[in-house]
Amino acid sequence: MPVAPTWMRWLPAFYIAGVLVLEPITPVQWPVSFLLVALPVIAAFAHGPAAVGAITAFAIVFEAVLAGTPCCAGRPVNYVWERHYVTAYLCTALVGVLGTILAAHRVRRERTLATVRFVAEIAQRILLSPVPRRIGPIQVEALYLSADAEAHIGGDLYEAVPTTYGLRLVIGDVRGKGLLAVETAATLLSAFREAAHDEPDLATVARRVETSMNRRATSLAGSDMGERFVTAVFAEIPRRHVVRIVNCGHPPPLLIRPDGVTELETAEPAPPLNLGVVLTESYQVDEYPFRPGDELLLYTDGVTEARDPAGAFYPLPQRVLSWGPLPPRELLDRLHHDLLVHSGNRLHDDTAALAVYHLPD
Repeated sequence: MPVAPTWMRWLPAFYIAGVLVLEPITPVQWPVSFLLVALPVIAAFAHGPAAVGAITAFAIVFEAVLAGTPCCAGRPVNYVWERHYVTAYLCTALVGVLGTILAAHRVRRERTLATVRFVAEIAQRILLSPVPRRIGPIQVEALYLSADAEAHIGGDLYEAVPTTYGLRLVIGDVRGKGLLAVETAATLLSAFREAAHDEPDLATVARRVETSMNRRATSLAGSDMGERFVTAVFAEIPRRHVVRIVNCGHPPPLLIRPDGVTELETAEPAPPLNLGVVLTESYQVDEYPFRPGDELLLYTDGVTEARDPAGAFYPLPQRVLSWGPLPPRELLDRLHHDLLVHSGNRLHDDTAALAVYHLPD
């Protein structure tokens, strides 16, 4: 269960100290000790029901002590609100009951939220399994950031599969959110993991994934599965020094070299997956040199559509160019930090990225 910050757990003590400081320096007609009525509610934000009950009892006793004890400034023993001390005690007791109920509700909610987060993290490990970090001369690292702090998982996806045809990768972004987006991502990844090993041609891999998604959409007639299309990039790095790309309506990958950064645009991008019914020809496969020392960055639009407080989009190519060549893990860590700084720590969309580096010979 989540633990409240230290300053919040000590807040009741700070509040009591504040009352003790104010009591001797305020006029006699100002019953500052009556502020202790709020103490149980303050405690309820960081403590459990039992602790709130104990703090309520302490507040009542403390009010009685203050009511019957002369202050250091020479006030009389009985001052203005002494005639109403019974009302003060009753009010404190009532607030204590409310604070105990509030604390119990908060504890239940935190336990439920902890369970939801645990289940989401398990689902993420199953759906987005760790990528192989080294395949021959190729290093691979992954980054996933969820915009939903209470879920830790969304519709962005990635995978890297070593096959007899070379290393095959996919990164995608499901339209929409929630459980249906997660199911759509699971359908795509399942189909890709099988097709990547079976099909010798990258275009055929993309077509097979498209077929699986269309079949799944048909089986869910009456739902909005058919509207849950996915933008995706399929990539293949065979044993020779090239990279092949099939782009299905997704932001173009970046090819990072010591002498610059290039967006791998395609002249004939395919439509997003699950909209392939409109595609009558085969998928376009683009091939680019991928030499030792080169690095490929695949990402979702959560990166490029991150906005700063003024509304400006994140300038990914310019930022990557300014950093210079970096190892995959360091590149993604730098990207993570820079995105949070750019957006003011408020990402409004899920974000995924894959960094693929060809080690020097």
